[in-house]
Amino acid sequence: MTDTFLVADIGGTQIRAAVFPTDQSAPRKIVRTPTQGAGCTPIERLLDLMASIWPSEGAVKAITVAAPGPIDPYQGIVYEAPNIPGWTDFPLKDHIQERFKAPVAVGNDANLAALGEWRFGAGRGFHHLIYITVSTGIGGGIITNDQLLLGAHGLAGELGHITVIPDGPLCGCGQRGHLEAIASGPAIARWVEQELADGVPSILSNQHPLTAREVSLAAQKKDPLAIAALGRAGNYLGVAIADMLHIFNPEVIIIGGGVSRSGPHLMEPLKEAVQEHILSRHYLDGLVLTTAALGDEVGLMGALALAHTLTEA
Repeated sequence: MTDTFLVADIGGTQIRAAVFPTDQSAPRKIVRTPTQGAGCTPIERLLDLMASIWPSEGAVKAITVAAPGPIDPYQGIVYEAPNIPGWTDFPLKDHIQERFKAPVAVGNDANLAALGEWRFGAGRGFHHLIYITVSTGIGGGIITNDQLLLGAHGLAGELGHITVIPDGPLCGCGQRGHLEAIASGPAIARWVEQELADGVPSILSNQHPLTAREVSLAAQKKDPLAIAALGRAGNYLGVAIADMLHIFNPEVIIIGGGVSRSGPHLMEPLKEAVQEHILSRHYLDGLVLTTAALGDEVGLMGALALAHTLTEA
């Protein structure tokens, strides 16, 4: 009988759960369910999904969950989950432990993505790592001396909320000028739509609603406005990364999320901005700047990495 880990990744639209043998990084089984729907709350959906794949033999050594939003990983409390009504100061760990008698740990999804890339993906072999996900929002995680940096209340790693333009565009958090308000997918699309409204010509002029993916595709067709939009986002990402280098001095920076797939129109301005804003070239000695390797499975793999760190401690 093989012992297992049961892991889950909670998103705004979908919950995924998987069973992994403790000595393998390939799942025995993965299942999915919508996060919300009539007649069943998100927590009930999560617990029922886990129960549906509970192993019939062997011990479940740990249950680990990647969840969105600011989280207290020490107590397993979700302070506020975007797009999940009612999950404010929500005791997620307690709910899971009441149903299943096994050790439980909960982490912020972007923090655990950093842990997953460090253990299983583009960060393997490195001891000092920064992971940034650029998608609908911008999040991240930091590994220092092979340890995930959590902070006093588990709130470390909110890399999308670095201020890069004081009094700049309004961020979804309510503050202004944050990186997320300038370089996330929706922020890129909003900037293009404003330029279009101001009369800037583009092949994107008839596409509504606009997404960052459409901007990226237009840039591949050499549309000047699309190229400018990705260059602007890449520049501010680079400015923020230079600050991160000064603070954490990592060996590797990993960029994940859908926007990271925009290619050289994003990445080249990013690298140029890092070079321009760095305090000393020594921060760049041996630095690897790369894209994520785990793709859509990063949430599950991050939760799996957390399970490994728990049982190895």
